[in-house]
Amino acid sequence: MTESGRRLGVVSHRNGRRDLVLYDPDDPDSCQHDIPLTDDEAEALADILGASLMLGQLAGLRDQAAGLLTEQIVIPAGSKYVNKRLGDTKARTRTSASIVAVLRNGEVNVSPDPTFRFAAGDVVVVVGTRQGLDGVTSILAETPDG
Repeated sequence: MTESGRRLGVVSHRNGRRDLVLYDPDDPDSCQHDIPLTDDEAEALADILGASLMLGQLAGLRDQAAGLLTEQIVIPAGSKYVNKRLGDTKARTRTSASIVAVLRNGEVNVSPDPTFRFAAGDVVVVVGTRQGLDGVTSILAETPDG
């Protein structure tokens, strides 16, 4: 349901076809418009909705937990952690903040494991205290020469 009161849905058929549907405002059980989606369009829509849902849930968690914040941190091109494993940062041990997701090229990597390798431009989603988030930002900004 959109804020304006319109009902949207995605129908995934057994034959693999997927449709974006707009329901009739006067009859919520009746489809007003049916838009077939290509595989690429369905994947893009799922990526958008998945990222938005996850970030929205994290924002809600932030509101519920006093002192717990979320932040998105971009891996700079000059970071010594480009092409390195998440575990190499020792971010959680050093800051008590947790990297809960990495966004790359429209793809969401939820709960990346310690072997996940960073790339320049990755957007890292971190949960922790203000001090912990600042610590992770500093770690990810470290350059190879200092």
